[in-house]
Amino acid sequence: MPTVLRINGLRVVIYPNDHQPPHVHVKGPNGEAVFNINCPEGPVTLRENDGFSKAQLNDIEEPLNANLRHLCAEWRRIHD
Repeated sequence: MPTVLRINGLRVVIYPNDHQPPHVHVKGPNGEAVFNINCPEGPVTLRENDGFSKAQLNDIEEPLNANLRHLCAEWRRIHD
């Protein structure tokens, strides 16, 4: 599971054998969330959350959207 981005100590990962639609897993010591990245236009949307507060999710969503092009390119690179 390649780490494709780090956000304030959290790892943003894409699993190589994962399913569509394009999405990322955000992993931290106390939680994990899955965001659909809605390539190529975005914005990212929360699909699953286990352990993050609403405030933490907001703090995660902003940098994911700011790095949307990179995340979409990484999804394509890993899955093509």
